[in-house]
Amino acid sequence: MFTTWVEDFEAEAARRAELGDPEWTVGARMHPAVVSSVQRFQVGEAGDGANLIAKSGTGAYGGAVRLFVAEEQNHARLLENLLRAAGRPTIGGHWTDAVFVRLRRALGLRLELMVLLIAEVVALRYYRALRDGTDDPLTTEVAGRILADEQRHVPFHCDRLGAVPWLARVVWWVLFAGAVVTVAYDHGPALKVLDVTRREFVLQTAALFQDVVRADPAPRGS
Repeated sequence: MFTTWVEDFEAEAARRAELGDPEWTVGARMHPAVVSSVQRFQVGEAGDGANLIAKSGTGAYGGAVRLFVAEEQNHARLLENLLRAAGRPTIGGHWTDAVFVRLRRALGLRLELMVLLIAEVVALRYYRALRDGTDDPLTTEVAGRILADEQRHVPFHCDRLGAVPWLARVVWWVLFAGAVVTVAYDHGPALKVLDVTRREFVLQTAALFQDVVRADPAPRGS
């Protein structure tokens, strides 16, 4: 199974190299609230993934995880370049990312994947909002590229996680609820600019997460 995922990640890396980067020199026009939001998401994408890699072993799954981490780091690079195109800097950190990282690192691989999947599902809805809610072509392109990757990442993690016992699912939902409400509150001004209410963001992201909890291999995200 994970040999196939390695092939998938490698094929995507080759496609990405052939496609090349967006045209950064055209610049980007971003609302200040969206800039602040993208800065925070850029921090979350910028981790080195060392803890997850260490837990993943040296087989096909470990190889796939390394390629997954490389894609996440590319997301951080794309967002950094998008901010630079808008004349804005990245930030050094944000408290929500710090909490998320500490929680993940305290857990074994299985529980870390459960927490990671929460972040990936939130990212599905966020990048769709960013792609569809802006009138800036460069922002639309960057968000679309990242969203396409996230749509592959969710089933990848689901394949490794497998079935989750019902009691663990209850805890999983509690963690998800806390995370999605926090993101909706923290990024509310940007979501408003992108024409998504906090309530819509929470409910629509919960629908995506429900697919994951039910072990649906292809959560809705397009």
